[in-house]
Amino acid sequence: MWEQLLNSGKRLVAPSRRARLYHIGRVSIFAIFVVIVGVGVAATSATAERELVVVAFGDSLTAGYGLPASDAFPVRLETALRKAGVRVRVINSGVSGETTAGGRARLDWVLSDMPDAVIVELGANDALRGIDPAEAAGNLNAILEKLKKRNVRVLLAGMLAPPNLGERYAKAFNSIYPDLAAAHDVMLYPFFLDGVAAEPHLNQPDGMHPNADGVAVIVERIGPYVKRLLNSE
Repeated sequence: MWEQLLNSGKRLVAPSRRARLYHIGRVSIFAIFVVIVGVGVAATSATAERELVVVAFGDSLTAGYGLPASDAFPVRLETALRKAGVRVRVINSGVSGETTAGGRARLDWVLSDMPDAVIVELGANDALRGIDPAEAAGNLNAILEKLKKRNVRVLLAGMLAPPNLGERYAKAFNSIYPDLAAAHDVMLYPFFLDGVAAEPHLNQPDGMHPNADGVAVIVERIGPYVKRLLNSE
């Protein structure tokens, strides 16, 4: 082709400057579009496939006191969520005997797992020890404040004071959870042991810690709350 053109004596006419710029502009716009679309698809895919991390942050009720590790609340919750199609890892951060003060002291360590969400289940041991409800409320308030600053989604699991502590104590203690949930605008699960407390067949011989069947009831009832929490922004 090049030889024929040269022998024919015809001159090759170079494209005008305007034509060249038009062509370059079209190519550049197309390239930018491809990059933007590619990045968007990759980001969407990464978000859809990313495994969410939930920390179950509590006391012996979370830790699985008296139970095989496979029957502990965090393990059973993770299993249930995965069966429901949620890609999630639930970390057991329960410590037997933990109070709200103890939880507050180790919160930074808990956050080292970079969780997407935290289930706060603390306060039962405060009530059993008769700790001033105002002190427990102060500790939980500090925990929620720090979680909020870290942009971590929170499910606050409520607790009820034992009846033998008296009506006055129970009224002050039981109001801690709904009051704090409202103040911090976090999701509340009113009573962690709902459907299990005072049910002998769902508890271990001590009457305080759920057995495997009791944990199953807790997971069944709290599970929808956790799913809703993970779907929230």
